[in-house]
Amino acid sequence: MKMWIVFLLCVSVFPGFSQGRVVGVHETGFAECNVFFPGKVPPEGFTEPFHVKICQQYNKEPRFATLYSTKDKIPLYSAFKYTKPAQNEEENWLVEPQIDDPENDLHEMVHEADIVGTVANLGANQALTSDYVGSGYERGLLNPSLLNEEDFQMATYTLTNAVPLSSSLSKSWHGDIRKVVEQALVPHCSKKDHLYLLAGAIPSSVRVKGKVSVPEALWLAACCDAPEGWSLGLVKRVNDENSLADLTVGELERQLLAGVDLFKGSCGEDNQEKAEAVLQAVGQIRSGEQVGTSDDQEAKDSGFVRKVAGIIATPFIKLLELLIYVFVELVKFVFYFLWFVIKRIFSTVLNGVCSLWSGVVSYLKAISMVLISIPYDVGRVIVNISLGFLQIVQDVVSITYRILCIPVGFILHLAAFPYHSICAIPSVLKDMATGIGGTFSLVIDATATLLHGFYYLVGHIVKRFVPKGSSDD
Repeated sequence: MKMWIVFLLCVSVFPGFSQGRVVGVHETGFAECNVFFPGKVPPEGFTEPFHVKICQQYNKEPRFATLYSTKDKIPLYSAFKYTKPAQNEEENWLVEPQIDDPENDLHEMVHEADIVGTVANLGANQALTSDYVGSGYERGLLNPSLLNEEDFQMATYTLTNAVPLSSSLSKSWHGDIRKVVEQALVPHCSKKDHLYLLAGAIPSSVRVKGKVSVPEALWLAACCDAPEGWSLGLVKRVNDENSLADLTVGELERQLLAGVDLFKGSCGEDNQEKAEAVLQAVGQIRSGEQVGTSDDQEAKDSGFVRKVAGIIATPFIKLLELLIYVFVELVKFVFYFLWFVIKRIFSTVLNGVCSLWSGVVSYLKAISMVLISIPYDVGRVIVNISLGFLQIVQDVVSITYRILCIPVGFILHLAAFPYHSICAIPSVLKDMATGIGGTFSLVIDATATLLHGFYYLVGHIVKRFVPKGSSDD
């Protein structure tokens, strides 16, 4: 686990190789990668919306095609052709950012550490290195790197070409596939560039860290569409790593999704004679026998010599590989340690500078507030003193006025008494005369009114009771 952490942190120091472009095609096929399918027609029947088609490109050239399940976070198959294997194998794992974030500007394989924080929803639709670390599973390649030449080999180390496999199962699967392809399939296809290979996985409900599906079976489908065409299918069950069952492509298709058609026109499935020869070669591989054709004896002998030489040289090669591995890991560790020290020193210095700057700013701010408040406080004190003095003056004047108002008012009222008394006599006499005249007038009016009433009463009685005389009287 520590080695994986070192790898993730140092991968930007050792990029290893230039990055390859990945083009995803959803509806119209695999575009440039159609060359990896017989008749340039991809398999049909994989129609789920979470099935993503990827044309894996490296150094601006298509290397293989992948159908990826964003639901199970594993590839359902990788389509490729056999090329001359490279002598050296170097792991440099990549991811495809456009699967998680189609709107970003990255459309090529990139190192995971280089895009952390820059790609939205990274890991939402694909597996990441962290999904395998500490899980007990290896990143098993569907398109094995050991069947590809250098540029093709580099392109296989993308997580969209990997499924979770145990260490022993991964070695067994890759070993079986290499033997079958090199010793049984390639020799029986008259035109090597007409041998089309599909390596796939069947997802299960078992998931690594609740995310990446562990396949329940691995399969290989081969099609040689040369004049003597033939096709073949192989299946390895995950629960039996020593198993390797052969079957027709039609039988294999029935074990996959309903309606799946791997090769256009069944690809020589009716050529039973050629298929039996290929199956016989596969059977010899399963039984551990050396496989070869009758007209390839010289190649078989040279292969035996190379095998003996390889057995002799293997300990030295392994020792050299170990020394190289130790040296590389040591260099990685040294770079990681130096990077860690530099980062800690830089972080400490930066934190100290930030703290010092914050203290200086706070001090200057406090001093500025004090200096600004001094004139304000002085002005406020002066204004308060002035207002207090004016209030005292106002109170003194008010008290003086109130004191002086008492005798002055009394004297004025006392002096005005005779004036008001003498001036009131004529008014009083006038009022008395008016009252006497009014009384006399009232008596006369009452007497006249009484007499008039008495006269009216007498006249009325006379008219009532005294008879009227004749006109002559």
